[in-house]
Order: sequence, then C-alpha cells, then structure tokens
Amino acid sequence: MHLKKHLLLIIVSSISFIANAQKTSSYKDLKGNRPEPNIVLLLTDDLGWQDVKVYDIDEPSPYETPNIDAFAKKGVQFWQAYSPAPTCAPSRCAIMSGTHPARAQKTHVVGGAPPTVYASKDIQRVMDPWYSGRMPENEMTLARVLQQKGYTTGHTGKWHMAIDHFAYPQPTDQGFDVSTANRGVTIPQKPNRLTDFATNKKSDPYRLDENGFPFHQNSQDALTFIKENKQDPFFLYFATFLVHAPIHTRSKALLEKYCKKLGVAFPTDPNHWDLEGQNNPYYCAMVEMMDYYVGQIFNYLETTDDPRWPGHTLSENTYIIFTSDNGGMEGHPGEVFTDNYPLDKGKINAKEGGTRVPLIIAGPGIKKGIQSDVVVNGLDFYPTILSLLDVDKPSGKLLDGDDLSTLLLKDPTNPKLVTNKSGNKRTTMMWHFPHSSYQSTLRVGDYKFIRNYDYKNNPRTTEFELYRLYDSTQGTMNRLDIEEANNLATIDPKRTAEMNAQLTAMLTEMNASYPSYNPNYKGNIEHKETVPTVISETKKKKKVTFMYRENGAKVVKANLIYTTNGGNKYEEWFKTDAKIHADATVTAILPKGTTHYIINLIDENNFLVSYPEMPAIRDLRKEKKKYSGFALSAIH
Repeated sequence: MHLKKHLLLIIVSSISFIANAQKTSSYKDLKGNRPEPNIVLLLTDDLGWQDVKVYDIDEPSPYETPNIDAFAKKGVQFWQAYSPAPTCAPSRCAIMSGTHPARAQKTHVVGGAPPTVYASKDIQRVMDPWYSGRMPENEMTLARVLQQKGYTTGHTGKWHMAIDHFAYPQPTDQGFDVSTANRGVTIPQKPNRLTDFATNKKSDPYRLDENGFPFHQNSQDALTFIKENKQDPFFLYFATFLVHAPIHTRSKALLEKYCKKLGVAFPTDPNHWDLEGQNNPYYCAMVEMMDYYVGQIFNYLETTDDPRWPGHTLSENTYIIFTSDNGGMEGHPGEVFTDNYPLDKGKINAKEGGTRVPLIIAGPGIKKGIQSDVVVNGLDFYPTILSLLDVDKPSGKLLDGDDLSTLLLKDPTNPKLVTNKSGNKRTTMMWHFPHSSYQSTLRVGDYKFIRNYDYKNNPRTTEFELYRLYDSTQGTMNRLDIEEANNLATIDPKRTAEMNAQLTAMLTEMNASYPSYNPNYKGNIEHKETVPTVISETKKKKKVTFMYRENGAKVVKANLIYTTNGGNKYEEWFKTDAKIHADATVTAILPKGTTHYIINLIDENNFLVSYPEMPAIRDLRKEKKKYSGFALSAIH
C-alpha cells in the first residue's frame, strides 16, 4: 500500500512537472535555448478594413499594400477583428491598459471637460457625458508590466492617451523607457498639399530614397529603437500617424500614379476632393506610403541576425501585431477620403465600418498563411502578449479582453479556443460610444444589436437595431448582412429584448456613463418642460450644497464636475458622485486641490442640468476661453 502511494506521488509529480513545463514552453524550444521573444505592436491610424489589399471583398480596391499582403502570408489574418472603440484615443488606452473604454470612462478623444453641447444649445438634442481625458497615470499598462520584467520598452509615433498630445501623462510616465513623436511626412505641406513635394536634394528633410519614397522620421525612429535595443528583449509600440487626416502626400510621383490608375485628372484645387468611393489619389498615396514604411520594419526584422540567438534572425523570435485603432475615416465636409463598403459608416460610429479593422499576427509558433473568422478585439492583446511571453498577469489587475495565445498556437480557425473569464467559449463583444452617433452595440454570435440613445421624437433614429451579420449554423461563417441593412428588431422582438437586457447588464457592471438630453434644445422632446432647476449654492470649507426645485421630473443622479488646474493650458476636469437628499439638496465634498467646480443633475427622463451652465465647445474655442471662467471658484 505504501509502495502504491509512493508510485502515485511520483506519477502526480511527473504530471505536474509536465504541465508546468508545457505552461512555460510558449517560447522555450526543446533545447531550452530560445531567448525571451520580442514584441512589435504596429498600430496604424484610421486605416479601414477595406484599405488593405489583402482584405479585398466585392469590388477590388485601388490601394497597393504589397508589404502587408506579404506579411499576411507569414501569420494569421483575422477577418472579424475589431477595435475597442470607433475612435482612436479610447482604443489606444484600452489596448495599453487592457480596460474596456466603458469601464475606464474613456470613451472618446480628448475628454476631461464638463458636459455641454458642441455647437448650439438651440439645435443639439443630446449632450455627451463626462468622460476621462486620460489613461490614469498609475495604470499598470502593458508597457509597465514588460518593463518590470526586464524588457526595454519603446514608443514611437502618436500617443493621444491624454487630453492633448503633449499633456501629462506621457509615454515615459506610463512604462516606456523611450518615446519619440516626430510626425515625419504627415506634417502638412505649406502653403498647401499641391506644393512642397519631396525632392532629391540633400538639404530636403523629406529627401526621396532609392525607391522614390520620402524620408519618414516616424518610421526611422522605430527602426532606430530596434537597432539600438536588439541586444535585449524589447517591446516596440509603433503608433504610426498614417493614414490620419490631413489627407496629403509628399510624393508627387505617387499622386500622379494614382491619378492615372483611378482615371482622374491631376488635382488643381488643393482644398477639396468630392469624388465618392475609394477614388482619392492623395489617400491612395498615403496608404501605399504607410505600407512601405511598415515594410521597412518587417524587412529589418527578417534580415537582421538576433544577437541573443545566434544563427537566427530577429523575426524568428518576434511577435508582430499589425492592426488599426478604429475603422476607416470616410471623410469630412468637402472631402471624401475612402469608403468602407460593404461595411456601413466609419470612424466615429459604432456600426461595423467604425470598429472592424485589419489584424494580422505573426511570430514564433504561429502557423503561416492562415485566414481566420474568429471574432477578436484589440482588448485581447494585453492578456495574449503576457501569455505568449509567459508573464503573469499583474496581481489584482482586471483585464476585459481574453487570451488568444491558445488560438494562435494551436488552431487559429477554432473559436472554441477563445474562452471568457468563466472558461466558456466567448460569444459576446460590446462597444459603448455615448458620443456623436450615441450608440452602444453588442455582438452575440452571428447577431449585432445596436441601442441608439438619441431616439425620442427623432424620426431618423429608432431605439433598437438588430442585424444578422453571418449564418454560422453549419460550422462556417456565411456572410448574410455585414452591411447592416436589414433591421430585424421588430421582426425578432424576443432576441432584441434579450440582447438589450444583456447589454444593460454589461454596461451596469462597468458603471458606464450615458449621454443625456439637452434641456435648452428648442425643438420638441417630451418631458423637456419638467426638468429641475438649481436655485442656489453654498460652500462651507470643503463641503458644497446645492438647492434645487423639481418641476415634475425626479432628480435621479448628481455629479460634481471639478478641476484641480483651472486656467492651466491643459485644464482638465474630473467627476465624482454627489449625494442627493430628500430635502431637495445635493451635497459634495470638494476633492483636494479643487480650483473650480460645477454640479450636474440628471432627471428621470435623462435630461442633464448644469449649474453654472457651460458655454458651447465651439464658442469656448472661438473666444479662447476656459471652462473655469464660467464655473464656481473653490478659492476664496
């Protein structure tokens, strides 16, 4: 009996040893001499799902992306990849922090300001909620985790994780050892985009190289980081500024090439381009330039020996993630950039065109030339990278994405290999965008549900939309309605109600903020006449008290909006809960360092009342004033 127990112990110990060995073998080869892998996260700016040639469906695009197309053959190309948000700042913060934009209260660009309308209080029906202007400076970012594990961490390009590109906190405050932000060829030409093209002159800062492409400091900075740090494990976050507006190119040859290819005349008016579809030669040139510059990164990794692993190149021990921060920006008044068709809408909208993005992942152990229909998200990068590198998740850190490493290393086409926090196959994905298009969306399997917040007395918008994007009942993804053209909400009310309830539960768990109706809107919105009125405000030391009168609608929420740097160049506002009392008063304690503050009351019909009332954003910018000039002062 004793012998059996001893043998059992040996067997159990052996199994445990094997399991642990398997757990830590994500980058260890059989000889145990493979060093820690490098990571290159290559994030493009506003690159749409249909802006990369290898993603062509339906009509072929005119864009040429040979380097990205070749890269797709070296890894896994995801056809149903999504950004965490339909705009750049929340996606970037979500990727780097692992926290969903709704949970982080970082749901749009800029932020950190009191809620108000953008242009006119008379004509804007809905107001954005308060949302954060930054990723918190104490965030345990992916970069910080890797830095603490001995990786050299580098950022080059766009940051945009604060209220301004140069406001605090900067990359070096968030776990990066090195940071550069030179915009290179994306700096606008002067006096306009039909002048100041790159030349062969030695004095030209954008001098054309041997292949006829302008010198791009942004990509050169990325290459320099790799060259200078390849002797150690490194993490490079290369956030290229391409292909974000302004739409222009310093390569006259590329502009001429695409005019010829598109069959359009060379432009004479530098200020407009009205031809619809993927017919903008400036944008075509930008896409090819972007491809060329990221191709330089791919080429360097493939042709450079790895000093930590003799006999191998850097690419053999580097995981590369290529993607975009949001869907393609289709244009603005006076100019068409691109077209995300067959997807509907684009950047600044939570429909498919605003959130579906190209995604290609390659690296050690990942099969080559695989095309996958598994639904994935930029939020998955953080846990996936940690797993691939065999780095433990930080203690107490909540990650809203899921680990894709098993999917990547075993079978990238098997959706069952992506499991949620409960260990079950992941079937849901959620977006929250309480701005501009005012939507929350939920993907469950083949179906996409959209909740619109600006629907009251609005004949252009229904409260709910439901689309069946695919039919996967036979085990493969058969395209049905990725155009989101056939709204099934009234045809399938049961599913609509179920998905609406599921969306509510997810947003509630994340303590999401919602848009509110504007009580000053001159048009018709029901219950507008019942909004509350703030009567007075008193301050005693750090305690502030507001008296209000209900005019038919109950006050259900109160927020203190405050700043600690009123009047500063980077004036930034924060939010904290205020307490509602039965005697029609609201109280709050001013946080330490508060210089200015206001109160927001939200009633049962979702109207927001601000005291004092804030000016429209456009007026504030025009007059070059700060919100603090209209708020209550905490300094007496």
